[in-house]
Amino acid sequence: MKSEQQQLQRIFRQLPPEQQQTLLAFAEFLHSNSIKEPKPPAAPQIKPRPPDESVVAAIKRLAQSYPMLDKAVMLNETSCLMSEHIMHGRDKIEVIDKLETIFLRHYEELIREKAT
Repeated sequence: MKSEQQQLQRIFRQLPPEQQQTLLAFAEFLHSNSIKEPKPPAAPQIKPRPPDESVVAAIKRLAQSYPMLDKAVMLNETSCLMSEHIMHGRDKIEVIDKLETIFLRHYEELIREKAT
């Protein structure tokens, strides 16, 4: 690679100033085209909720529906809801509804981050 850089520098120095500018413009063009734009996250593949789904099964289903999300980021929220269900008897339908909202919110945040 070093010899290619030296060769390019040697050629550049031998060119008249206006051709040096052309070479620089072309190099910048090549460079800008080589930078890949980040792809937007894939759309979630929402799996339907089974009729008698448990909270644990819902978390697994949602994790599979939203594979692009970092589950570690959502761990606190999901574990708090799980605790409320197990320890305090919060209704599982209410908890699952809330889980679905959390996953959707995190997906929408991911989309906004990638758009900026």
